[in-house]
Amino acid sequence: MQTDSESGVVSRSTVVASLLGVAAVALLVRLVDLGGRIFHWDEGRVGYWILRYHETGEFTYRPIIHGPFLPVVNDYVFAVLPATDFTARIPVAVVGALLPLSVWLFREHLRRDELVALALFLAFNPLLVYYSRFMRNDVLVATFSFIALGFVVRAYDTGRLGYLIPAGISFATGAAAKENYVVYLACFLGAGALVLDHRLLARTSAGESARDIVFSEWPRTLADKVRNYGAGSLSAGGVRLFVGVLGGLAAFFVVFVFFYAPRPDLWNALGNPSQLPAVIDAGSAGAFSEMVDSWIGGSHQSHDYLPYLEDFLETFVYGAPVLIAFAILGIVVDRYGVVAGRLRWLVTFATYWGVVSIFGYPIATDIQAPWVVVHAVVPLAIPAAVGAAYVFRSGWAAFDTKDTVGLGLAAIVLLASVGGVVAANADYWNASTEEDKEVLQWAQPANDLQTTLEDIDRIAQTNDGTDVILYGTHPPNSDETHFYVANESNPLGGPSWHSRLPLPWYFERMGAEQISTPPDTEPAAVSVRGAPVVVAYEWDRDELEAELDGYVVREHAFKLWSEDIVVFIDEDALDAANETAV
Repeated sequence: MQTDSESGVVSRSTVVASLLGVAAVALLVRLVDLGGRIFHWDEGRVGYWILRYHETGEFTYRPIIHGPFLPVVNDYVFAVLPATDFTARIPVAVVGALLPLSVWLFREHLRRDELVALALFLAFNPLLVYYSRFMRNDVLVATFSFIALGFVVRAYDTGRLGYLIPAGISFATGAAAKENYVVYLACFLGAGALVLDHRLLARTSAGESARDIVFSEWPRTLADKVRNYGAGSLSAGGVRLFVGVLGGLAAFFVVFVFFYAPRPDLWNALGNPSQLPAVIDAGSAGAFSEMVDSWIGGSHQSHDYLPYLEDFLETFVYGAPVLIAFAILGIVVDRYGVVAGRLRWLVTFATYWGVVSIFGYPIATDIQAPWVVVHAVVPLAIPAAVGAAYVFRSGWAAFDTKDTVGLGLAAIVLLASVGGVVAANADYWNASTEEDKEVLQWAQPANDLQTTLEDIDRIAQTNDGTDVILYGTHPPNSDETHFYVANESNPLGGPSWHSRLPLPWYFERMGAEQISTPPDTEPAAVSVRGAPVVVAYEWDRDELEAELDGYVVREHAFKLWSEDIVVFIDEDALDAANETAV
């Protein structure tokens, strides 16, 4: 427990109020204009599958789109609210905004001002903000894993093993978000082992017996905590510990199966218990086997390491410079006893966890993607909070002693940090252009495509017959096929369908009837079809423009660089649709 002298200059009630306020502002920051950025390629892919599940009620775990959390949860969201870019991102935004509240679980190990600083880092770090406004799983698994760790720590601190149940629920929910929950588990175990090794080394260096510490003292200490809470014997403490761990594992299993079990098989099994064993197997061992085959035994990690590490570090430096600076300070402050006179295991644990994440995720990830950096930001926010709180306390002490130089330096550092975070968030807010490529993933269309899609939606609501033709093509100097799918009634899979993303999400939402033409189709054949909208790649623009008389053409960046599309819209059809809308 913290003493009053260790708690810093912030009162307990102020901490609680501050955490609630930070979470409220964090939610506001994540919800304002949440639909202002057009869907990313990956959002469009997952979003399309969610729409199909919502329409058919059929869903099975597909490792390539990661865990079933978003399809399952957004299916419920779309039952209440219309499917839009805004509503699809709500679950991630809300979960990301709840992350600052979880720091209260660590209150026995951080000073009160450090708790507030940690909440601020988790609420407003630019990478966490940007990817909390993004329908992807990384913020979800990071948040739920962090919360699960907090409940485990709370169980240890208090001896109340009931905390292991929400720990199991939270970690299972993170596991339902993305398969790298396995990496989190490995990081927790590895960092925990290193912390224990530190503590053991310090004790044995003083002449104590490692055997007695590991096999007698530490187990007895843990059992004592449980016994003291339950006011029972030492053996009863051991039993309670076993039951508590079992309860946490059972909670994990139930939630894991709920998310991973196929639909509608799960609901059918509830009415026919004889089907339950097969459903449970599919939602547990079967799902885990698929995950291993795809993400561990597959070829996703077959890439050079250094380019991925360089890309990771570039995003980290651009997206979290303030956090990096304070984390380095916090590690030094805590390690060398400037603040507390002792090494705190939570700060050391988080440091190991964060450093391993920096050097480990370039191996674990399958593509160069900025969103993986959030998995280093979350743990390193803990030492960063220590560093920021130290500067704050130094400034407060300088104020008390009328040390104007010290106060000025602390104020400059803190104000510059706040300004840097605000400026970065403003810069990356709904960003979709190459200027912010260090933080954005390259498969992000430009936002101006949204206006064109709104026009297509209005046309699709009034047009009879085919609404959109996707002009199949081969990219220059390549034999790949883009846009063309032979069977539009079952278009999923393959690079040709993926080359359309995120358009399938939008066309499915608006109910647009679409067809595609094989590559090398003559442009004149497209004009004969008479569809009010034609979508093509930029390199086919000139040939099509010559044939599509009466069409306005709009060019849009389809990726951050080197890939543009053109959309031809029949002006008469657009005018008629606009008149109908009015």
